Amino acid sequence: MDYLYSGPENSDITFVYAHGAGAHMDSKFMERVAEGLGEHGIRVVRFEFPYMQKRRETGKKRPPDRTPKLLNAWRDVIADLGGPDKLFIGGKSLGGRMATMVAQELEVEETPVRGVLVTGYPFHPLGKSEKEYLRTEHLMELKTPTLICQGARDSFGWWDEVVTYGLPDIIDFHWADDGDHDLKPRVLSGRTMKENQLEAVDAMANWLKEKAAT
Repeated sequence: MDYLYSGPENSDITFVYAHGAGAHMDSKFMERVAEGLGEHGIRVVRFEFPYMQKRRETGKKRPPDRTPKLLNAWRDVIADLGGPDKLFIGGKSLGGRMATMVAQELEVEETPVRGVLVTGYPFHPLGKSEKEYLRTEHLMELKTPTLICQGARDSFGWWDEVVTYGLPDIIDFHWADDGDHDLKPRVLSGRTMKENQLEAVDAMANWLKEKAAT
């Protein structure tokens, strides 16, 4: 497994950050979050799922691996980086969803991670927000501290949709004003994507430091 590191090696906080379905671990979004957290003194480790590694090697687009393979990859990374009790885990979209799923499994095994942090959780497939399509069942059982940074108009889960889900209090939210799935606002909002992303990074850093101290 190849890793990409940001932030100080001697940090008390290590956050393992997985990519979304279609972008590499060194995408502009991932880079801004990882480098931003590094500037806050947090060690960030990025990795790629097997399908994305093959895409990088061949240059050919591939669909994401099936869920069991993605979860096994997460488990391998967690073990490789020192075990769940040493790590905060999370990711962008797909990577973050898989992180919440493996975190819930590790809770059942009584070996929980320190916390979970997601940027742009895909609460439902694009254009399918009906109840039968929601990806929230395991979230209802989650007991690990979790932060979701979500655009208020994310097409995979708008603010006015998500607040009706009845998610447990262990899940905190940071809402990016007028943000889409990459936290990008519309021009008419008067905000910029960089502003939204940097505010999200600040919220993530503060949350990580707060949870690490408890």
